[in-house]
Amino acid sequence: MKKKTLIYLLVVFSIFTSFAQQTLIKGSVKEAISFKPMANVFVTIEETTQTTQTNTLGEFQFTTNIPLGEQVLKISKAGYITKRYPIVVNENQTIDITDMTMEVDASSSDLFTITLSDDELNDDTSGADNISGLLASSLDVFQRTAAFEWSSSFFRARGLDSENGKVLINGIEMNKLYNGRPQWSNWGGINDVLRNQELTWGLTPSAYYFGGILGTTNINVRASQARPGGRITYSSSNRSYTNRLMATYASGLLKNNWAFTVSLGRRWGNEGYQDASLYDANSVFVSIEKKINDKHSLNFVSIYAPNRRGKSSPNTQEVYDLKGIKYNEYWGWLDGEKRNSRIKEVEEPILMLNHYWDMSSKTSLNTNIGYQFGKLANSRLDYSGGANPSPTYYQNLPSYALADPDGPDFATAYQLEQEFIANGQIDWERILDANITNNISGTSAAYVLYEDRSDDKQFTLNSILNSELNDHILLNVSIDYKKLKSENFGEIISTLGSIVGVSNVDSFDNYQYDNQNPNKFVNEGGKYRYNYNLYGDVISGFAQGQFKYNKVDFYLSASVTSTQYQREGLWEHSRFLGDLSFGKGEKLSFTGIGAKAGLTYKITGKHLFDINAGYITKAPTLRNTFSNSRENHNIVRHIEEEKITVFDASYIYRSPIVKAKLTGYYTKTEDANEVSFYFADGLSGSEDIENNDTSAFVQEVLQGINKKHFGVELGLEAQVTPTIKLKGVASMGQFTYDNNPDIYLTSSSFTSEDGSISYGKANLKDYKLAAGPQQAFSAGFEYRDPDYWWFGATANFLTNTYIDVNPLTRTENLYLDSDGLPFNDYDVDIARALLKQEKFDDYMVVNLIGGKSWKINDKYIGFFASVNNLLDKQYKTGGFEQGRNANYRELRDDNASPKRVFGPKYWYGRGTTFFVNLNFRF
Repeated sequence: MKKKTLIYLLVVFSIFTSFAQQTLIKGSVKEAISFKPMANVFVTIEETTQTTQTNTLGEFQFTTNIPLGEQVLKISKAGYITKRYPIVVNENQTIDITDMTMEVDASSSDLFTITLSDDELNDDTSGADNISGLLASSLDVFQRTAAFEWSSSFFRARGLDSENGKVLINGIEMNKLYNGRPQWSNWGGINDVLRNQELTWGLTPSAYYFGGILGTTNINVRASQARPGGRITYSSSNRSYTNRLMATYASGLLKNNWAFTVSLGRRWGNEGYQDASLYDANSVFVSIEKKINDKHSLNFVSIYAPNRRGKSSPNTQEVYDLKGIKYNEYWGWLDGEKRNSRIKEVEEPILMLNHYWDMSSKTSLNTNIGYQFGKLANSRLDYSGGANPSPTYYQNLPSYALADPDGPDFATAYQLEQEFIANGQIDWERILDANITNNISGTSAAYVLYEDRSDDKQFTLNSILNSELNDHILLNVSIDYKKLKSENFGEIISTLGSIVGVSNVDSFDNYQYDNQNPNKFVNEGGKYRYNYNLYGDVISGFAQGQFKYNKVDFYLSASVTSTQYQREGLWEHSRFLGDLSFGKGEKLSFTGIGAKAGLTYKITGKHLFDINAGYITKAPTLRNTFSNSRENHNIVRHIEEEKITVFDASYIYRSPIVKAKLTGYYTKTEDANEVSFYFADGLSGSEDIENNDTSAFVQEVLQGINKKHFGVELGLEAQVTPTIKLKGVASMGQFTYDNNPDIYLTSSSFTSEDGSISYGKANLKDYKLAAGPQQAFSAGFEYRDPDYWWFGATANFLTNTYIDVNPLTRTENLYLDSDGLPFNDYDVDIARALLKQEKFDDYMVVNLIGGKSWKINDKYIGFFASVNNLLDKQYKTGGFEQGRNANYRELRDDNASPKRVFGPKYWYGRGTTFFVNLNFRF
């Protein structure tokens, strides 16, 4: 009996014991050098919803819904090297991983931010629209390579520009309504406080925003979440500036539940890599947070980063051959200093107030108010009363003499060549003399320096709800409202010695810019050429469900956006009288919808398959809505929402040693619009041009453009030893026009009622898009020594870069004479050769990087440096065909000359450049 009772008790005990046991993962994380516990480290069981953070003791644990079998535990924190630990989870067993360590990432974003933000051109005149900043926070080897290695070649991931990716700060979108692009310089020089970034790539879901087809980057600048301590940094470079100094201090959350972060920065230099490309920028950042209680917190942010930089010019190959790739036509000597005529100045402070409400342990509501105001200015010389002051004006170059109709004039060509080599810059003294001479005769200035101004005021209000409905479903919902008033005008910043001022009249066509105040003379500080407002109102909302299970994760997301635009003319243009240019124009309304979905299938813990698809319609940008907003209310014909279809599929392999991802993608854009400005010669339809002329300054409108992007991306990295990592990356794409869009020109010189002439279809189908290198390959290594020094080298091969073709020469205008009849000497074979798209030479660029860190008591000193383009390779990064020769005869004759007078203009990449950085962290 006793024996039976004992057996019974043992069985009952074992049953209760088995019920009492549970599957558990726990551990702790410490700083590698100090071995102190690390709080707020993200610990994730990869490919699951299981994520937690370490507490103040550096400890963490998972207790529910833990997947069994082979898993990978990832620990990550901004500014530290992410680590991944393979584990095997058995049912009813405890895995205890104590004292995992994390090392400061000396090669983190600080080294590269000079490339990603300080060098971001984002310049409408350059066309060099770089998306590298969108990828800066990624740990994915492909995206980091695209951002850090290929950005100097203006590589565009998937051939798309930056308006297709959304940038947010504390949940508030920073992309401009005017052109859809983020203005990186608005927060330049405060790199230390921008490290806490969350990137979702492509269509993958973001908790903050529906996003663009290149993803969403949210920069978290909450004071309580900044890494406590201070940092002083000095940098030197020969890229965009020569010196940079930054100082940052973050308090962390204090005992009184306040937290603050302050950062000051200055970047300066008289000249970057290009001649006379001055840089002058200051930055102030303040973030203050008050934790009201366990559920509510308020955070105030102020960013003020005024900056001025000298622009550099694209040039013809003739100019580069004579003066080298550093040549810049925009400057000249004045009083012993280089004075650049084209300065870009940005001064747009950002203010925001963020409210964080933890409604429960699983639901949060984030409400944000943002206000941004200030100016964006681009200066230039106006020569309404004098000769073109550009040193590269075509009559100043040898090619002009060699193209003499009576035969090449070699003597004059030699004289022009020697003069250009010896001088070849703006003659400021001659400009001042011309204005002084005009003063004597009482006439207006021949030359003035003015700037194109956009003074924006934008208010943003949004609210973002995140709720974990259960262990498998996460709900994201947001609503967003933006209101923009953009004041646009020209402003005289210097009359260059003239006391009379300049006449506010179009010297080419003799039109009054301000017809209600005719023949007005404008002096410094006065408005000039144009004066109008643009208004934008946008309200949008999105809802998203993320579903995560052991074998399958998927998401569904939808958005709707209502957009309204309106132009208000403050001046009446005498070519477009009355309500054609003055007062408020038609209010435009667009409705955009978005739908996307994706699925990740976990074949095993190491092998995954991922697929995403989306369809988006969106309003055109303000820039591409009006054909010439400076002069009139005219709207792009047949304008409608742009439509984008996206699909990608990836195979992902992850092991403790090797990480690899292979992606195929397809993107189709339909009904896009583009507006361009240039001077055209050789126009047909002269009966619709004043004085039956064949030349005019025109606005070219391409309407209903379809584009196709498809390709393959590969990223592979292998930790072959504890100290050596190898990487290989490839991007093979093809980006083309997919139809023949409609084209028409507008101009104040055209006599038609709306000032336009239609040229039918532009035969662009299958021409390559000017989207940077369409194929890029990279191979490199990185060595990290246990004594905290490291170095790496990468070889990058870039190919299939094409020039931006001129659409007008691909229309009927090419073969039509001024009377509208075909040229009698038109040769189809010659025309085909003239219209062949230029492909730039392939090239290879080698980059080096390295650094060292030291610990002195509880302080840290870090040094790192990079050398780009070690072999000093000269290569073209982009370019465009000039629109000056618009018909067959002019294009043929120009190409037949020994040197082209109106050849394409190019941008060259920089030669060998360096960047060194020294920082002290306490």
